[in-house]
Parts: sequence; C-alpha cells; structure tokens
Amino acid sequence: MPDVPIGDAARAIGVSQDTLRRWDRLGKLKTRRDARGRRLVSSKDVERLARRPQRHATGVPLSARKRFEGTVRSVEQDGVMALVELEAGPFLVTAAITRDSVDELGLARGVTATATVKATSVMIERGGR
Repeated sequence: MPDVPIGDAARAIGVSQDTLRRWDRLGKLKTRRDARGRRLVSSKDVERLARRPQRHATGVPLSARKRFEGTVRSVEQDGVMALVELEAGPFLVTAAITRDSVDELGLARGVTATATVKATSVMIERGGR
C-alpha cells in the first residue's frame, strides 16, 4: 500500500496534522518526505492508529449502553413520583420516575424490566476500606 499524505492520514485517524507531527517526533509513527518535501505516513501506521475498539451492541436504537435487565423488587409511590428498585443479577438499581410512568409501564414487584443508564460521569470507590 502507498504512503498517505499527512492531511489524509490525520482525517482517517481523527486527529490533527500537528498531532501526527508530534507523534513522529515522539516515535509513535514514522513519516517520510516525498520528492516535493511533503510529509507522508505509511498506510500501515494509518490503519493501526485508526482502529477503534469493538464496542458492544445493545440491539436497540438508543445511545445509552449501560442496560441492566432484571426484576422489579419494589415500587414506592408518593404523590407524582415513584422509586422503582430493580434487581439485575448482583446489582440493585433504583430509579426515581413519575407515577404515570409506573402505571403506563405496568411496573410492579416481580415484573421484568430494564434499567438504562446514561450518565456523563461515573464514580468508582475502592473496595476493602
């Protein structure tokens, strides 16, 4: 495969040309110059750096990927809100949803349901403390 101009390589990898120049200086990839002095990146490096890890598919047209299927353990309704606790394997997920949603979905103890989590931040606490 032929070498690729740095601009095309940057677009294929999803970074800027400056980033590729920096990676060249750091040895992360090797560029060479053609007869006109333009920087070229090897096709192998472009292919290697453009690879993305395979993400799991959820099978539903929804952007959220954290899905916990389980059984409703409890439903507590108070006014217009409700707390629904779902047992999903070793996990307990509690969701605050509207009372109307509980009624519309037919949520009650023992019903199978799926909790979908979409969050911009996830916090992790170290165990054993």
